[in-house]
Amino acid sequence: MPSQSVLEQKKAIVAELSERLKNSITGLVVSYEGINTEDDTKLRKELRENDVKYTVVKNTLLSRACDEVGLEDIKPLLEGTTALATSDSEYAAAARILCKYAKDHDNFKVKAGYLDGAVVDMDTIISLSKLPTKEVLLANVLGAFQAPISAFARVMQAVVDEGGFEECLAKKAAEEAPAEETAEAPAEEAPAAE
Repeated sequence: MPSQSVLEQKKAIVAELSERLKNSITGLVVSYEGINTEDDTKLRKELRENDVKYTVVKNTLLSRACDEVGLEDIKPLLEGTTALATSDSEYAAAARILCKYAKDHDNFKVKAGYLDGAVVDMDTIISLSKLPTKEVLLANVLGAFQAPISAFARVMQAVVDEGGFEECLAKKAAEEAPAEETAEAPAEEAPAAE
């Protein structure tokens, strides 16, 4: 039977894992079997740069933490080597990095994941992995907002280049006037010919 201090340490680890699972918006459970130290170091660095917390965990301790937070569907997949990647700020970062890594390394695989406290299937994880980064999404949104403003600015510059608003109106009226006169002229001649 384990000593009281060992049991207390394990309880503290389970409590910490439970808190981490509760506070994160997304997480993945992976099997890291067969990766070398150099690749593992690169992976951890990339995850850290994207605010993803990545740690190796014992299956029994993660299983108990999953029970406490309602992620029981992950428990059957907790065998072999297991690491947990969680993010408190971005939904797609862990999936994007780990799925890409799994594609390049045969023994490394994503076992399961959760999103906002609910276990998700592999299709959802793969969909998340294909999303662009938060910065790219923000740039796209800003570009969409900026396009109408840019078009308006180009129109206003064209007005200025033409000599001002009144000048543009006079020019447009002059262009439309001959077109109206030629359109009306045949109509006036037609009754006279009868």
